[in-house]
Amino acid sequence: MPAHPKYLNTNFWSRFSKITAAILGSFMVTILLHLAIASWSDHVTLIITSTYSAFILWAVLMIFTFLAKNGWKVWTIYLLISVLLLIIIYYGKSLNPIP
Repeated sequence: MPAHPKYLNTNFWSRFSKITAAILGSFMVTILLHLAIASWSDHVTLIITSTYSAFILWAVLMIFTFLAKNGWKVWTIYLLISVLLLIIIYYGKSLNPIP
């Protein structure tokens, strides 16, 4: 059963922003979150658990992206989260060096 036309978005850039935020943005946030955790904890344990948790988090973030009204706002949220995670990774590597 097709979707009702009033719920479909006809603007190309809006669709483009949602699709790219869902695929690339959510993947970027997922990977950076796992790298931030790895910079503060045991790497081996994280590799084992990230095979499942990364896929689940990526799927949840993709669903969140398509539930949002505006794809550019989602991109902004994802980029702000990414910058925060990059800061955590930087300080994790400098304050917690692993031999």
